[in-house]
Amino acid sequence: MQRGPDMQWIINGLVREADIDFRTSLLDLLREHLELTGTKKGCNQGACGACTVLVDGERINACLALAVQYQDRSITTVEGLGHDDELHPVQQAFVEHDGFQCGYCTPGQLCSAVGMAGELKRGMPSAVTVDLVNTDIVPSHDELRERMSGNLCRCGAYNGIAAAIASTLATEVSS
Repeated sequence: MQRGPDMQWIINGLVREADIDFRTSLLDLLREHLELTGTKKGCNQGACGACTVLVDGERINACLALAVQYQDRSITTVEGLGHDDELHPVQQAFVEHDGFQCGYCTPGQLCSAVGMAGELKRGMPSAVTVDLVNTDIVPSHDELRERMSGNLCRCGAYNGIAAAIASTLATEVSS
């Protein structure tokens, strides 16, 4: 097993160190080595989105990322979304709109929704964005669903998920 010296990551605002094999995925670092089990291992192939986390505010599939690549970068897992015993607005909306059933996909859905909101604020178009020049993208029904298409829900709670995200985006846009 190829190991390096202790490596460090900034996870949920805290510096975390571990002595791991260079081939360890970011997902396995989080779950197996740092005991942050909120991030789920679904397909382990990057197809379901259950392992979605934020790196420097952008969403990635942690199962496809080598942990060594993300040293000294700001990583946010579902455990880091809320602050001071308060839920993140997206988490609160998921509760209010019944955006989960079994909850297995929920951590990835939440991180993906937060990352998506950042993409919209930065004016990043998606495959269904009509006007590629306009950076003020309206999070329409189709736009929202396209952007969340990388996150599967095995229970089919898509309507609640979409409603929760839409309500959160509407609140952010109006404030």
